[in-house]
Amino acid sequence: MEVDPPGSLPDAPAAPNTSNLKRPQTEEIDDASTAAKRAKPEQPDTAPTENVEEAEGAKEQADKRGDGKKGQKQKGKKGKGKESDRNRRRGTRAEGEEVRTPDNSEPKAPRLPKRACALLIGFCGDGYNGMQIQPDPKVRTIEGVLFDALIKVGAVSQDNSDNPTKVKLGRAARTDAGVHAAGNVVSMKLINEIPGVPDLVAKINEELPPEIRVWGIIRVQNSFNARTTCDSRKYTYFFPSYLMIPPKPGSGLYNMLKAQGAEPASHSFWENADAAATPQDDLKRKRAYRITPEQLAALRETAKKFEGSHNFHNFTVGRDFRDRSCQRFLKSIEISDPAVYGDTEWIAVLLHGQSFMLHQRKMISALVLSCRTNTPPQIIEEMYGPRQVFVPKMPALGLLLEYPIFESYSRRVAAVNEKLQPSDPEYRAPIDFEVHRAQLDEFKQKHIYSKMRSIEDQFGIFDGWIRSIDAYAGHDLEYLNPKGIIPQTAVIKRGEFRNNPFREKKRYDATSFPVGGDAAAAGSVEEEESSEDEEAHLPLDKEGLADLEG
Repeated sequence: MEVDPPGSLPDAPAAPNTSNLKRPQTEEIDDASTAAKRAKPEQPDTAPTENVEEAEGAKEQADKRGDGKKGQKQKGKKGKGKESDRNRRRGTRAEGEEVRTPDNSEPKAPRLPKRACALLIGFCGDGYNGMQIQPDPKVRTIEGVLFDALIKVGAVSQDNSDNPTKVKLGRAARTDAGVHAAGNVVSMKLINEIPGVPDLVAKINEELPPEIRVWGIIRVQNSFNARTTCDSRKYTYFFPSYLMIPPKPGSGLYNMLKAQGAEPASHSFWENADAAATPQDDLKRKRAYRITPEQLAALRETAKKFEGSHNFHNFTVGRDFRDRSCQRFLKSIEISDPAVYGDTEWIAVLLHGQSFMLHQRKMISALVLSCRTNTPPQIIEEMYGPRQVFVPKMPALGLLLEYPIFESYSRRVAAVNEKLQPSDPEYRAPIDFEVHRAQLDEFKQKHIYSKMRSIEDQFGIFDGWIRSIDAYAGHDLEYLNPKGIIPQTAVIKRGEFRNNPFREKKRYDATSFPVGGDAAAAGSVEEEESSEDEEAHLPLDKEGLADLEG
């Protein structure tokens, strides 16, 4: 789970620095009014010229420089009509006033006010390089496609189209490449009233591909920031129940457990296996497997160990035990009853947390691996301690951001709205995804769940992952044992050589695969990396790491 700094916890990471997101442009814009606005304190949300866009052009820039301070008389100008000009905020014009360019004196389109807004969106991350917009326009991201659509419909002006920071673009939860979201919030300054566009949401959706949807646009307070205002986030992780089958006899993990005196009990699935069976034969039988009541109870008991405030340094990468930002609060974790789709039985894990660190799908991995090897639930508590261990990441395919939650903000605006009507300019609606529940459920079934199951049916991603776990014969997973403690042989010390470290296959970080391909094609490029390899590519500073979370 891949997201943001803790809300009320100490030493939360700083908000992301997106100043390098400027897009390529053919001509540099000399925007003196923008600098002037930054120097002034934020004006009330209802100020008539609060969000009017910046002006361009040599003639107008000269006018701005001659304005002086508010209320100061201008030299060489006379007439009663100058009073309103003196009272106008420097660098602004009246709404709808035309701009004339210095080159041909042809009028530009009338300027329209932009307002602080929250866009409630949903998307299927298949084929996208994550949520956050990137400096390189060739890198396809959810925000990049959304921003282009906003420009096309006129919700972002051409003057601001080269740089998302001009409209204060931000998001409540950053998601990794390929990760899906039924709901997420993007905050920005938006032109939300466009002449000739009665339904802006519908107009934007016309410009978006079907796998990205805007559920609604809400006027918010000027201080609203999607990331820092968010109280908590809800995620769901889905996996096939056949992952609960114990390690195959004779496999590396089986032999490691046997060496520790924890030889797995004989299991009917492997007792009935044909000695000459191929992995494809095993997978066909695995799809018919159904989790036992005892296994489901074990999952639920162990999952409760994650609830509360803990140090999650072993469930992310690039963080040390002493890093106080590793202290996170998980409000609840629930294991749903299994459900069968097609031939495969699926289990859903619902997580509600204040914030989630990068790659916290490692939590689900620790949950599954400990239960299928009969490791006591206390091993989860051991992992909150100072000793560092390696926990493999579950496949990215099963991860879904349900939606972020803004309880504190909604309570705050509710108090302001008590004496207002929805038609009042000062009225601010609460942020509530449940209003769009029917649309969200339909979208998830059509664009997320169906693709997730189809990819698993075609490529057997989860089966490939669990076989890579069972094949490992090194020391990194020796914390899976009947004592529920971390042995010294499994402890990782930074900078020290490890013999035969577990190397994860990058294919399990992917959520999209060749159309019409097969499992062999999907696994043809088996790039591997150890935890040290991955950390070498991470940002070195806390702010950069925080920007990778959500």
